[in-house]
Amino acid sequence: MLGIMRNEKGQYTEAVSSYEMSLEIDRRTLPEDHPSLADIYNNIGLVYHNMGDYSKALEFYEKSHKIHEKALPPNHPDLAASYNNIGQVYDNMGDYSKALEFYEKSHKILEKALPSNHPDLAASYNNIGLVYDNMGDYSKALEFYEKSHKIKEKALPPNHPELAISYGNIGQ
Repeated sequence: MLGIMRNEKGQYTEAVSSYEMSLEIDRRTLPEDHPSLADIYNNIGLVYHNMGDYSKALEFYEKSHKIHEKALPPNHPDLAASYNNIGQVYDNMGDYSKALEFYEKSHKILEKALPSNHPDLAASYNNIGLVYDNMGDYSKALEFYEKSHKIKEKALPPNHPELAISYGNIGQ
């Protein structure tokens, strides 16, 4: 909990330290592939991601992902979140083909695991659209932005800020 609070406050070094202490304690009693360790690795990855240290973020996201692959069924939303986090790092690093690969893996799981009007599915379409936008493939970007927007129109109230962002993406 200290790691979460410190990360939220922008105290990244302290957040990593808190998570590492938690990891050290849990490793004494849990096997290396325990899902609780995956959560800690993911949280450390998030802090490094927030710091802009993408290679370290990727390292910890991948550790978390390996545990999730072993511990979770292949259509579990947490596995989709894991793929999404890795995709975000590649996106931030400018490796758009890798970002797209991981976003699409995440999306395939979400399509199976969630109802067709779920906001997480809209976010997934939006992430894929952002990658195509970054790659300069504007027609593909528009296709995914519009899919995202249709879900948001159904799932969110008409004055929700996410709709404004969605209109902005389409307009761009």
